[in-house]
Amino acid sequence: MTDAADPRPLLFFDSGVGGLSVLAAARALMPMAPLVYAADSAGFPYGTRSEAEIAARVPALLGRLAERYRPRLIVIACNTASTIALPVVRAALDLPVVGTVPAIKPAALLSRTRAIGVLGTEATVRQPYVDRLAAEFASDCLVLRHGSADLVAAAEARLRGEAVAPERFAAALAGLLDQPGGERIDVVVNACTHFPLVEAELAAAAPRPIRFVDGSAGIARRIAHLTAGQGWPAAAGEGTAVFTRLGADEQALAPALARHGLTRIEAL
Repeated sequence: MTDAADPRPLLFFDSGVGGLSVLAAARALMPMAPLVYAADSAGFPYGTRSEAEIAARVPALLGRLAERYRPRLIVIACNTASTIALPVVRAALDLPVVGTVPAIKPAALLSRTRAIGVLGTEATVRQPYVDRLAAEFASDCLVLRHGSADLVAAAEARLRGEAVAPERFAAALAGLLDQPGGERIDVVVNACTHFPLVEAELAAAAPRPIRFVDGSAGIARRIAHLTAGQGWPAAAGEGTAVFTRLGADEQALAPALARHGLTRIEAL
């Protein structure tokens, strides 16, 4: 199906709602694209889970989601899931799968001090994939890493409309900046898709001007490239958010989801 009425959605997947930062970039570039956003709320957060758990859980869930929603493309809008499970998912599914990786290359291009920080989850920052990115694109830089589960929780709370103490953002940054050499950092990679959602709060908590970068714009361009020539519906339809556990916390996200065009909420 490639006609203008092609109803197949783009499907975005994350453990929580961090992937909305990627969905927003794609929606800005492709406003007519039908959207499904899937959050593994029953498995949240991925950053504190083992590699074995994630490698088993993510392909199984994406198989179920692909069967239900018949997407034209899947975006794993989660650095942790991508760095661990992306090859297995691509091997298992007969459709394009776009992953999310830490934006170390653009950070290195921007850094004047040749010191960059990688702020992600515990699971992401310890992955050999991050070692390879740093070696390939930032070999002349000091690359410091810090994993913060609390910052993921703070971003989720912020999207639910809850007040979040500024000290939580300052503490996450301190995990990077207080390391030896951290005083040189001038660019921080938001290596968890949750973190661009609270970039303003992070910038306000920083002790000096720091640039924050993430890969959302590049992912949106990749989606546009992979779907070039495919038709979209003539009008943007009702987007769907689906959760593996649909409780009070997930229902509280309804206003934030609606701002991203996701006005229908379902359980998987």
